[in-house]
Amino acid sequence: MPKKLEALKKSEAVMTTVVRAIEDKKAMKVVVLNLVDISLVTDYFVICHGNSDVQVQAIATAVKKAADESGASIRGLEGMDTARWVLIDLGDVVVHVFHKDDRDYYNLERLWSDAKIVEYV
Repeated sequence: MPKKLEALKKSEAVMTTVVRAIEDKKAMKVVVLNLVDISLVTDYFVICHGNSDVQVQAIATAVKKAADESGASIRGLEGMDTARWVLIDLGDVVVHVFHKDDRDYYNLERLWSDAKIVEYV
């Protein structure tokens, strides 16, 4: 398998693992943006929100645990203390967990509107 295709399969597997963890914590409006041909920094943005600070932290903790268990390395984790916008950098997958009150304000889906939305199961 060519190296680039192998790397894309790996990032897709991480994205799928993360989405499952997010959905297990009942995150709202889960959106996955494919940035493969748009960004040199990452392959996927996973965006969701929680309805409270506690839920935002629970979602982020679940993502962190799922990443650890799958062998994905966490390059950065920001925002857990305030739980308004938690960013989890997994390299080829970046997860954005917003508080419901802040998601519309930042509107990442609009900022990255040229990205394709990934249909996942």
